[in-house]
Amino acid sequence: MQRLRSTLDRIDRKGYGAYGDLRGSYDLGPFTLFVDRVQRDPFAPPSLVRARTKENRFDNALFGNGVRRVAFEDFLTRAVERALRRIVRGNRGSGGSGRMEIQRPSQVVLPRSSMVVEDGYVEARMAVGLPARGRSVDARAAREMLLEELPEVVRGALVPEGVDEGAARRHVETVEDADGLRKRLPELGLVAFVADGAMLPRESGASDLPLGDGAVPFASPEEYRVSVELTNGGEVSGMGIPEGVTLVVGGGFHGKSTLLSALSWGVYDHVPGDGREGVVTRPDAVKIRAEDGRSVAGVDISGMIGALPGGRATTSFSTPNASGSTSQAANIAEALEIGTSLLLVDEDTSATNFMIRDERMRELVRKEPISPFIDLVRPLYESMGVSTVVVVGGVGDYLDVADRVILMEDYAPRDATARAREVREAFPAGVPPATAPADARAPRGRRVRASSIDLRRGKRETARGKGLHTIELGRERVDLSYLEQLAEAGQTEAVARAIGEFAAGNESREVAEVVRGALDAVGENGLDALGSFKGHPGELSLPRPQEVAATINRIRSLEASAEGGR
Repeated sequence: MQRLRSTLDRIDRKGYGAYGDLRGSYDLGPFTLFVDRVQRDPFAPPSLVRARTKENRFDNALFGNGVRRVAFEDFLTRAVERALRRIVRGNRGSGGSGRMEIQRPSQVVLPRSSMVVEDGYVEARMAVGLPARGRSVDARAAREMLLEELPEVVRGALVPEGVDEGAARRHVETVEDADGLRKRLPELGLVAFVADGAMLPRESGASDLPLGDGAVPFASPEEYRVSVELTNGGEVSGMGIPEGVTLVVGGGFHGKSTLLSALSWGVYDHVPGDGREGVVTRPDAVKIRAEDGRSVAGVDISGMIGALPGGRATTSFSTPNASGSTSQAANIAEALEIGTSLLLVDEDTSATNFMIRDERMRELVRKEPISPFIDLVRPLYESMGVSTVVVVGGVGDYLDVADRVILMEDYAPRDATARAREVREAFPAGVPPATAPADARAPRGRRVRASSIDLRRGKRETARGKGLHTIELGRERVDLSYLEQLAEAGQTEAVARAIGEFAAGNESREVAEVVRGALDAVGENGLDALGSFKGHPGELSLPRPQEVAATINRIRSLEASAEGGR
């Protein structure tokens, strides 16, 4: 501690660059401070530090297996984030002076690089805006931050005395129960489960916090009620959605899309009190939508869209500006390419001509290359085992292809399968076309060319996340606004670094191979394996393979071919 104090006294009021002398490690009593990177000036990205306790005195049961370790690291990250907001004064001086931050988690629980829990220590990775007066060192404020505020944060969040052990145990057990239930879905013949009492609505379209007043607790219809014994929480009951084709219907504002949104987020574990902690979905589920204007590179959409005018083949389809129908077909083909057992589709965000074509239009328009999705959902399940949950409000023809129908009324679900059968008999649809596919096939895999991704930006190479919905690759900004299952900016940053590693390799590989290569390295060495770092990689969260692949697919400069080759 004295060495850090002496160094700060020595550089006080010198030019800001003198803070570079702080690099290294310091014994601060119960913990060690590592100063890994020092910012160039008060307006540059903040300095990176780690606070590592000299022992781990937490109950080993809190992190005794992989799932519990991730959950406990998530809990401690949130504890540190709260302590920083409570203890650190914040801005004081020029630029970002005085701020101390840790990665801010969303409502979901993810492996992150912000916290490391090992048998012998606990380490929090933070960003610090070293304080300045103008562009000179403010040692007094730095001493306050590093020698007073930071030790108080450690005492309040990284040792047992400062942590609510009961809350930590509930956090870990809630995550372990959700993870265990999700892993059991295939043996139960289910694609998703929604617990009775779950609170599905969110605070707003811009918030992932649960809605407070006015939220209606979820209650399963008896026909779909399933009871499951959890590892920690005992028996839980709720609505099990079986494999196959499930239709969710209802009037506007009755909760159809809210249910689908909850299912799309059920691929992740949630924190206790989120309301969706009892909602679990197959981990490879993909939310599909139309995406007008997106680029498509060499995707095999021939199973959904036949030859285009002029004899243009769709076995390796490319365009810089996809239509609603071709973008939705590409999104499905890309999901099948990387791997999925469940598609989630909302009529409201789909291309009408891709979803349905009624009898009159089939008769009038004979040269139509699109096989509407209504003709594909059953073959997808029967030939490939890919289930679908479809939300519809105005297309009754989907009643003909559904295994079951869930009707949402006043945010409450009920089984309408029998009633749907009566409606089908009373109002029969037209005869389906003879060209409807009898089966479905997986799209051909593609090889993508690393050299088509140019990371150069002036004299530098850049691959980084810019918030939740953008990555920057050299001069190209890749828009991820329509990837609705990205949970937090740390995932976007991790995806950018994984793509940067691939691009730097300058070779051609299959999309799935690129994704596996990045995530297998993370599985072996943690998120630190993603890219080279100046300092610690404390801002990363683990993405799913589906979002890594989806990001690659949206790079406008990407060159890919379903035929393979370099």
